Amino acid sequence: VLFASGADAAEPVLEAEAPAADDGPEEVLAVEAEEDALSGLALRKYVKQRLPGGFAAQRITATGRRKMASARVVLQEGTGKVFINFRDAKEYLQANPMWVEYCKIPLVTLGFENNYDVFVKVQGGGLSGQAQAICLGVARALLKISPANRVPLRSEGLLTRDTRVVERKKAGLRKARKRPQFSKR
Repeated sequence: VLFASGADAAEPVLEAEAPAADDGPEEVLAVEAEEDALSGLALRKYVKQRLPGGFAAQRITATGRRKMASARVVLQEGTGKVFINFRDAKEYLQANPMWVEYCKIPLVTLGFENNYDVFVKVQGGGLSGQAQAICLGVARALLKISPANRVPLRSEGLLTRDTRVVERKKAGLRKARKRPQFSKR
């Protein structure tokens, strides 16, 4: 009987459990399936522990807004995954390549697309506004990592909050500016 070091020191490891050098293709596929098993409840738990209020080491938080959307972004050292409201970004943003790209533009600008995982809680507005809010949140989080990131992010216009919002409806008008049809007589 061998003893593992570190966090598993309390649990004995039998020599028979040690991985064999000549694993068959079935065993390799089983191991790969376990690694990609971040789905359902496991995915929710994985994401939740890295969101605001959960435990995670060296997490950087920031907020981004666009139109009526507000995104709380957490950057965690990882492999470049993006999770939005406990779902994969591609699934949440309906596989729209432009919206998915918005979420990654700040990371790509600095060359960090494979260095950080992005965890987002976003609410309000539509998917386009939410994607742009996430972009601003990620850019602000990258700015917290290093002030040297300001120059490339600013040159791409990623640190500017787009203040355009829907204009309110006025009394006597059909919409913000549309008027009822004028009748001379």
